[in-house]
Amino acid sequence: MKNSIFARRILPMVMVTLLCMALIIPGADASTQSEIDDLKDEAAAIDERKEEVQQRLDQLSDDKEEAMARKEALDEQCAVIQEEIDNVSAQITEYDTLIAEKEAQIAENEAKEEAQYELFSKRVRVMEENGSISYWEVIFKATSVPDLLSRIDFINEIMDYDERIMEDLRTTRQQLAQERQELEDAKAAQVAAREELTERQNELETQRAEADALMQKIQAESDEYQDTLDALDQEEEDIQARIVELSKQTTSGTSNATTGVVTSWMGSGGYMWPEKVSKRITSPFGPRSSPGGIGSTNHKGVDIGGVGYTTQVLASKAGTVIVSQYSQSYGNYVVVSHGSGNTTLYAHMSQRLVSAGQNVEQGQVLGITGSTGNSTGAHLHFEITEGGVRVNPLNYLTGYIAAW
Repeated sequence: MKNSIFARRILPMVMVTLLCMALIIPGADASTQSEIDDLKDEAAAIDERKEEVQQRLDQLSDDKEEAMARKEALDEQCAVIQEEIDNVSAQITEYDTLIAEKEAQIAENEAKEEAQYELFSKRVRVMEENGSISYWEVIFKATSVPDLLSRIDFINEIMDYDERIMEDLRTTRQQLAQERQELEDAKAAQVAAREELTERQNELETQRAEADALMQKIQAESDEYQDTLDALDQEEEDIQARIVELSKQTTSGTSNATTGVVTSWMGSGGYMWPEKVSKRITSPFGPRSSPGGIGSTNHKGVDIGGVGYTTQVLASKAGTVIVSQYSQSYGNYVVVSHGSGNTTLYAHMSQRLVSAGQNVEQGQVLGITGSTGNSTGAHLHFEITEGGVRVNPLNYLTGYIAAW
């Protein structure tokens, strides 16, 4: 008899404990939401930089003396907008994760709510069948005061158990309502992020078009902008002199392994094509005619067209990065030293992904193609220097298509 009463006391407590444990839901989406918040903080900082660049642009006039300073500011603004695009894209990815987690939580709690409702309904049926009179019957059958107190405790446990069943059901339903609202909020935020992404992409296209149009004006009106063009040529020569000096100070000890390099993109002399999208050479090395006055008449390298704004720029040989910076002539450019006065230069990139002093393997990504600096459209300007003297890259880039 005592064992039977003990079992009836313990059973409700065990069931309540199990229900309480089932209500403990891990915050699976906490880290995801934190990452989204961090990205939004980063976006706010990017927006501040964007406003600063815009203020500089507003202060620059259309005067020819400030033309290249304006082009530099436009290039910088394009880079900032690209950061915004990368940030919003990362937010969208995080929202994908958050939405999936919320949907999994909702499915789990819906199953829990169904089980709790079934238990609640069962207890309601028991109470309807027995009624409150059964509790009085239990009390009146007490044979002593200790027995009476024990029976009262037992009845209280049953009533507490029933109340907790209802409270658990109520809590789960409230949690479900909150999670469903959070899911809708996350979906709405993701839609807003996608709309912002489209806006930023359109803004980037507009800024790039404005930057290209400015350079086209400078090149087309070469007589009026001759001082500017001369300054750009002189800057290139100054950069070359600095490259030669830096290359003398650098000894490349990096292996020139060709692992992962497709044979068709290997050239001669140990060089490979500095990208894997196009073999169209739109402008050759050396003296050239300049259609519409665009571009130098003494080209120091070759221009590879058909690459757009998303192509990875690859190290043509292994070596050490000796320059990674922006100039008004080359835009975003990187120079890699291969030892013994041998260097390669990669110019007009939209992004630089390596830093000076960094060792790179052949085929390693250096940046992304673009149209920064003295450029009127997306392409990759590529130079090779041997023994401190620029040489024709087409002596090494085999299988090229002449498109000039």
